[in-house]
Amino acid sequence: MNAVISVVGIDKVGITAFVTKTCEKYNANIVDISQKVLDNYFTMIMIVSIDKLNVNFIKFVEEFELLGKNKDLVIRVMHEDIFNAMHKI
Repeated sequence: MNAVISVVGIDKVGITAFVTKTCEKYNANIVDISQKVLDNYFTMIMIVSIDKLNVNFIKFVEEFELLGKNKDLVIRVMHEDIFNAMHKI
């Protein structure tokens, strides 16, 4: 199973490193990643495999949201099934 992680905030050094290190900490494998700096705003979307998480999914989501707040970023994690259901007609 996969999850979609989105990251938005003012661009600064180390955002990608911070997010990928957090994925490593919780054993989430990065499947795909796209990032862009628009004007001075950093945006990133990642798809990560959550099959081998070393915490439950809710804890994974909460940790990313809290860590994002601490870094002045908006980080959202959504299970792939929910993401797909939201985008089907």
